[in-house]
Amino acid sequence: MTFNELLEKVRGMSDRADVSNTDFLAVQINITGDDPGVFYVEVKDHNISIEPYEYNDRNCAITMNMNDFNKLIDGKLDPVVAFTIGKLKVDGDIGKALEFAKLVK
Repeated sequence: MTFNELLEKVRGMSDRADVSNTDFLAVQINITGDDPGVFYVEVKDHNISIEPYEYNDRNCAITMNMNDFNKLIDGKLDPVVAFTIGKLKVDGDIGKALEFAKLVK
């Protein structure tokens, strides 16, 4: 899977995300590996946006390789386990990273 395919997959999944209880959340996703890239997920006023840019005023940044991120969004990798074993790194507010993980499920 390429970075652009991953971005489109996440955008498609965003249609099903329940953001009704989220006022604001800004998470930057850093994908590492053979086809690296950066995108952000922003929830603002109960609307979700996903764009292929860095987000400087983010709540947190999550860094993962593409394979593990795919497993995470497919529900095959628990985010807490991924963090514990070092497959998921968080820079910033870990509470917001957990809030993001709930959106992904």
